[in-house]
Amino acid sequence: MKVLVIGSVYPRFHEDAEVPWLRTSIAHLKKAGLGIQVLAPAYKGLKSHEIDGVKVNRFRYAPASWEILTHEEGAPSKMASKPWLQLLAIPYIISGFFKCIGICRKFRPDVIHAHWPFPHAYIALGAAKLFKIPLVLNFHGAELLLIRKKKWVKPLLKFAIGQAQAVFANSSFTAGKIKALRNVDVEWSPYGTTLESGSTSAGNGGTSAIVPHPVNGKFKILFVGRHIERKGICYLIEAAKHLPRDQFEIRIVGVGDITDKLKAQAAEIADAAEIIFTGKLSPEELANEYRTANVFTLPAIVDSKGDTEGLGVVLIEAMELGLPVVASNVGGIPDVVVDGVSGILVPEKDPEALAGAYRRLAADPGLVKQLLEGAQKRIAECFSWDKIVERQIGVYKKITK
Repeated sequence: MKVLVIGSVYPRFHEDAEVPWLRTSIAHLKKAGLGIQVLAPAYKGLKSHEIDGVKVNRFRYAPASWEILTHEEGAPSKMASKPWLQLLAIPYIISGFFKCIGICRKFRPDVIHAHWPFPHAYIALGAAKLFKIPLVLNFHGAELLLIRKKKWVKPLLKFAIGQAQAVFANSSFTAGKIKALRNVDVEWSPYGTTLESGSTSAGNGGTSAIVPHPVNGKFKILFVGRHIERKGICYLIEAAKHLPRDQFEIRIVGVGDITDKLKAQAAEIADAAEIIFTGKLSPEELANEYRTANVFTLPAIVDSKGDTEGLGVVLIEAMELGLPVVASNVGGIPDVVVDGVSGILVPEKDPEALAGAYRRLAADPGLVKQLLEGAQKRIAECFSWDKIVERQIGVYKKITK
């Protein structure tokens, strides 16, 4: 079976850290014996190339210096800060549309699997109709949230869903929004971890093992991610007010648009848990953060644009590395964190609830052990790549009969 995967972003070179979950998904599909090619936009004139033995077909849509609509930051965020980039949307779709037809004429895929259906459903539809290829649309949440800001997107997405032979969603939260738009069957297709086998911080023989994290002095609370509004980092900083400085430390890894604002907020807080901004870290430094932390947290919110976490794959990775997790009860996070079973869920925008969860874990090693065991079971049942890919291939076979 041959599959053409379409996306807005794909690694540009071997060390590129863009969409690691999509790269890992494709690697597992290839390992399962499928023939895979990728269609993605160029970035600053980038030509077609190979990654992990998979051909990545790049389509050009503007002069090289203008080809910055995708990669390194989400297109909606880029267009918000640089409105002129919206002008590239039309050549983007037209160029991708004809490139897709050209690839399908030669590659003859059995299935077209389009991620982020707005706008990629419209890049895929021409080839799907012309060559009678079944179309799978894979939603990740962001395209559905666009409807709140741009009403004209709704009928386009509704029409596209009706043209697909199968629809995937990364979480039950996303699936609910799809069903509200059009009553169709939706397959839950989450991501697994992007960690390599055996890459646990303790090096103890596989990502499924529970890794002990000894308490060395202070109880360390770790956040890893982009510094953007929907991550809710400002509420994590507020939670520091409710944590004794001699017992707790908050470590915030990463950078982003609001890093300076967050640092200024943290500087104003006195007599509270120490807050450390590490900046961007190397893989080795990041591994050490996981190894020395006591809890991983994702205090996500529904932001002012209506955006939130589609799944929270970083939580899966923290669980794989043997950290208990505390996260907000928003978006797709409850698919990963079952409260009291695989982690602790708290209401969004509630610093006191966050602090209370950290204090519970610090005081109760038995609870930590219970949650870690529950987390490993949850990962094995729902977020194993073998099972995810098996379900995907099952859908491919069903629609190509």
